[in-house]
Amino acid sequence: MKRFAFPIPLRLALVLASMLGASAASAQDAAARYWSDRWRGWHFYEDPMPEERERPPLPDKVVPAAPPALPSKAPELVEFERLQKTLEDTRNIAIMRPTEANVRRYMELESQVVARASYFADVAQRVAWATPALDPTLQGRPVNAKALAVFEQTELVDRSRSIAELGKDHVLFFFYRSDCPYCHAFAPTLAAFQARHGIQVVAISIDGGPMPGFPNALPDNGIATTLKVAQVPAVFLAQPFTGKITPIGFGVLSESQLLERIAVVSGPQAEAMLPETMQRFALPQEAP
Repeated sequence: MKRFAFPIPLRLALVLASMLGASAASAQDAAARYWSDRWRGWHFYEDPMPEERERPPLPDKVVPAAPPALPSKAPELVEFERLQKTLEDTRNIAIMRPTEANVRRYMELESQVVARASYFADVAQRVAWATPALDPTLQGRPVNAKALAVFEQTELVDRSRSIAELGKDHVLFFFYRSDCPYCHAFAPTLAAFQARHGIQVVAISIDGGPMPGFPNALPDNGIATTLKVAQVPAVFLAQPFTGKITPIGFGVLSESQLLERIAVVSGPQAEAMLPETMQRFALPQEAP
């Protein structure tokens, strides 16, 4: 059977016909769209549709960190807190309703607590006996009578030696009035202190009168007012070369009090403990 072949012009005509048909269909579609949108009118303008922006990805949900676990309490602490709470509740119940049973329950529990505390005290005492560094009877001033006597004697010797060394460039100012009975009672103590410990006592008379035991007493030249000496007898520790003057005390003092106070105010931390910064004063001149 022979294949029938169309001439080339005929093929071209068929292609053109199919293209015209497609154009006609497109025109009909456009006409249909126009008549269905005739409400827009002849003159209209529509904003172009905004391009869809890419939305940023939602952040991942942050899971809150778990709070750090609290260290567990020791079982002894838990037991102690439970016992303390039980004792308090039992006491409060007995106070609010003081029946025989409630009071007995509280007293029995309190007796157990006292027994525990007594046992703790016994153990602590035995530990102190075996550990000298933890024994309070060996720290500072002893409590035993014989040990106390030895301690005071040793302390007296040490302080007397330090005051004798201090007396090389320090003196004691003794402010008095000749009509003051307390000054007359205190003067012999200062005279004996001067002879025993080797530190000079300079007596200064506020009213210009004499004082037994201090024939070379000096009249006040205004230093009593500068030091605000409002009460006599008064004692000050003075260093003539520097003019530093430190109060020791007012009123009648014993020898042990003088030793202790002078040792304190002349110690390495004495200036830090002064209520006011020490100043320089003009020292009184000896009477002719």
